[in-house]
Amino acid sequence: MTERTHPVGAPPLNFQIKMLYGIGSMAYGVKDAAFKVFLLYFYNYVMGAPAELVGAAILTVMIVDAISDPIVGQISDSLRTRWGRRHPLMYASALPAAGSFLLLWFPPAGLSGVGLFWYIVIVASCVRTFITLYEIPSSALAPELATDYDERTSIASYRFFFGYAGGIGLAFVALAFFLAETPEHPSGITNPDGYVAFGVTGAVIMIVSVLVSTAGTHHRIKYLRQLPPPRTRNPFQTLGMMRKTFSHKGFLAVLAFGVLKYTAVGMSSALILYFGSLLWGFGGPGLAILSLDGFLGAFLALAIAPRLSKRLGKRGAAFLLAVTGVLFVISPYILRLIGVFYANDNPLLLPVLFVISSLYASCAISSAILVHAMIADVADASAVATGRRAEGLFYAANSFMQKCASGLGAMVAAIMLAMVGMPDDARTSGVEMSVVTGLAQLYIPMMAVLYIGGACFLYFYRIDRASHEANLASIRASEVPGASGPAE
Repeated sequence: MTERTHPVGAPPLNFQIKMLYGIGSMAYGVKDAAFKVFLLYFYNYVMGAPAELVGAAILTVMIVDAISDPIVGQISDSLRTRWGRRHPLMYASALPAAGSFLLLWFPPAGLSGVGLFWYIVIVASCVRTFITLYEIPSSALAPELATDYDERTSIASYRFFFGYAGGIGLAFVALAFFLAETPEHPSGITNPDGYVAFGVTGAVIMIVSVLVSTAGTHHRIKYLRQLPPPRTRNPFQTLGMMRKTFSHKGFLAVLAFGVLKYTAVGMSSALILYFGSLLWGFGGPGLAILSLDGFLGAFLALAIAPRLSKRLGKRGAAFLLAVTGVLFVISPYILRLIGVFYANDNPLLLPVLFVISSLYASCAISSAILVHAMIADVADASAVATGRRAEGLFYAANSFMQKCASGLGAMVAAIMLAMVGMPDDARTSGVEMSVVTGLAQLYIPMMAVLYIGGACFLYFYRIDRASHEANLASIRASEVPGASGPAE
């Protein structure tokens, strides 16, 4: 039997539907770029807050994520409305997510110490929780929009392409225009006023992309699974059910890989402005060009992820991409430390770094696409084992993994900055080259350990094409009239 690529009775997923589904992830991309690249630098280097204070605030926000993400996933799985389980939450997220994002770049004047710590914690938690109201339900649509092993990788490719395009596009505009060089701020990226324009533009992109994507996929609601109301459970029964869902071995393997990999991605992103300006000597224009590496990487990943998945399977492709990617990302730093890389005044430095960074980005984004698709396959395997549809819970975990990039990754970067002695008043006092060199010496082994260590966990992920098709056959058999099967 040929496997259907879409639910029974639903029209095929054409380019327009995939594009509309993917556009919504621009909101998450904006949030992700802001938290990964700009947040630590803004509050530490621009506003002068100690790196450890900002890192502690980000760690606290991660704890909030660990609580809020599964709650949103559980609500999305249990919701029953005429607009389905996912779309009501997606519509509701747009305005509060954009509003709280805007506030993040307007800290009250004179706020410092404990007051600034709690401002970051409260506002950042609001941003991440409200964007989760969109991201988790939207991600959970994927297993229902497409059931085919390869088609899921295809729609995940669109999702990640637009996610990176949104974040990278905003980062480029900010670095090229909002944070352009001025007499008062020769490097541009130290100008506080530029972050105001950054916040306003990001908020607009958030609200527009969420509403366009949610409205654009609204017509698919009638083709999604119609499930009976969930059984009433007390809190302890709900926690037990969640524990059983999350105990799936394939899921735990993906979770371990994702947490370590995204922590590495976040650490690298949080340090990019430090390395870009202090190690490589770029100003705003150079950093703006370099920021486009992720856009090229996302474009390449549209082709790389589906092709490697078909050839090697999702697990084999994700492992290969992780190992290859980390070799690309650490190579310029190794070469600079041993004295054989281009000098800062060499015109080839920027294009060579751009090519290397783009290749790394293509590997990182391709593996992220595969993780997204692997979780969809885990959701089906879990439904067979437990009799319960729990896409929302699984994609809550995926959301938490991605937030490790802007949470754990930024926290690790803050710890590293404190370890090498980055001064709190670096914007005015300057930074010794020994501090920058020490940061690079920490960065190289941390990236290698996080990426390769995480990839090793993929050994325990055992869902391949054949087992996935067997799971789908079991689900189809349980969905015939009168049969019992995955229901909630």
